[in-house]
Amino acid sequence: MEKRTEIGIRRYCLTDRLKSGGHRILLNRIRIGEIVNVHGVKGALKVLPLTDNPIRFCSLTEVELVPKRRSGGSPKTYKVLSAVPSGNMVLLRLYGIDDRNKAELLRGMFLEIPREKAVKLPKDTYFIGDLIGCSVKEEDGALLGTLTEVQSTGANDIYEITGTDHKTIWIPAIADVIKAVDVEKGEITVSLLPGLREVYEENGGAESGEE
Repeated sequence: MEKRTEIGIRRYCLTDRLKSGGHRILLNRIRIGEIVNVHGVKGALKVLPLTDNPIRFCSLTEVELVPKRRSGGSPKTYKVLSAVPSGNMVLLRLYGIDDRNKAELLRGMFLEIPREKAVKLPKDTYFIGDLIGCSVKEEDGALLGTLTEVQSTGANDIYEITGTDHKTIWIPAIADVIKAVDVEKGEITVSLLPGLREVYEENGGAESGEE
């Protein structure tokens, strides 16, 4: 149900703020990579892709670099000179970054793009950042908690859910479990398999979604 395509960012925006009509405000920017090192002496950057599609870097014309912490400075937009996939990394050249010293200053920054420039998602595929903060309920309306993290295991993703009692449970993101996703409403409906239900009940059970 969920594919780790491009990791959404600015999770602090994923609160209970709603648009008119009961729709949640979705991410306006998408995080696609992190600068983890420099390459050579001419300002090339080693970027760790945070996307299932590293080739998408080859079509970038500009990108915004954002510090890990808001106190680390303001975001800045750079024109992209070149982007070449190299193993599990992408070698990125940016206009104005023409030596190793300038490149070193960008280490640790994230690459972001406007949402409208993100890759088009297939059906039943979602940006992780849009999923973070969604309420997770069973088909009968019982509230399990809030989705707080998505872990990629290779075979399928794992959803980390924090309950109203602050206990954590993990459920697999597979079709037998994830029954419906509505990121605009901020709701995910699940069906707990027998083994998952036993684990959940041992952790304290669910809170009814009905008044």
